Amino acid sequence: MNLSWQIVRFELKETFSISYGNYSFREALIVSLESHHCVGYGECTAIDYYQINLHDFILQLNIVKDAIENQVLHHPTEFYLFLQSLALPSFLRSALDCAYWDLFGKLENKSFLALNAIAVKQLPESSITISVASVATQIQKIKASSWNRFKVKCHHFNQDAITSLLELDYNIALDSNGSFQKEECTWLENNSAIEKFTYLEQPMAKGSDNYTVLHSDGIANWMADEDCQDASSLETLQPYYKSINIKLVKCGGLTPALQMIGRARQLNFGIMIGCMTESTIGISADAVLAPLVDYADLDGANLIANDIASGTAIVNGKIQLSERPGLGIKLIN
Repeated sequence: MNLSWQIVRFELKETFSISYGNYSFREALIVSLESHHCVGYGECTAIDYYQINLHDFILQLNIVKDAIENQVLHHPTEFYLFLQSLALPSFLRSALDCAYWDLFGKLENKSFLALNAIAVKQLPESSITISVASVATQIQKIKASSWNRFKVKCHHFNQDAITSLLELDYNIALDSNGSFQKEECTWLENNSAIEKFTYLEQPMAKGSDNYTVLHSDGIANWMADEDCQDASSLETLQPYYKSINIKLVKCGGLTPALQMIGRARQLNFGIMIGCMTESTIGISADAVLAPLVDYADLDGANLIANDIASGTAIVNGKIQLSERPGLGIKLIN
């Protein structure tokens, strides 16, 4: 098995604004695993508020390259146990785990869904992100869009803006990226109209000192993002959050995400499969879990101007799963 990698700069179609800052591009590390003339691909994105430095990842890959390349091809769950032994950061571990699932499926000539006996009965529709802006601009973008579900970003609490959004007849979720305060979340919980929002994601900055004021048995569908990194936090979060946002790079890849979904179901969480701003390589990995979840936020590749792969496509929110083996990923450049 041969391991290679490259850093790719993805230009965004428009400035992406969230409470953490404004972005006109994203850089991603693309890893490739090759064996018997088949290549599997994985991706992780540089995210400053997660303190992700891709050049540090390359240094780590150079250290573990020989160990990875000397691995005998086994089932991906066994490969993941090996990855855990390397003590890699979750973002990098996810890229390698996804690349291996893609490679393994291509070698077996089976899709990820077939390998895991996942039936596609119904797929959630993906939201598209509405960046931080004046509420008038956000509403204008919503009305002009051909998508049906929207995740509206905000960088602070604005009661008038929230009221304006609630007056719309659209499927809207609110994502403050941790910019709300405790008393503002209490106001939201006590406002019966808030039930209209599909979910309210990561209302306050990460940390139990904040989220313990939330209540999972109320009308607000609080959804944990940064507060929910992997399965180890699920029991702790259960009294406070109704839903969780699973991102592969947070939990470490497809292998732990499958386990996380199983445990979250046991605890009656609503589940979303989410993404970073990533190419079709990352989105194709995320999307194979869509048949198992309630919500999808998979617009990442739709936000970039220079995608480098084909695979699963998200068309006006509809998930069109690739039928090719593995994760269905194929480079186009």
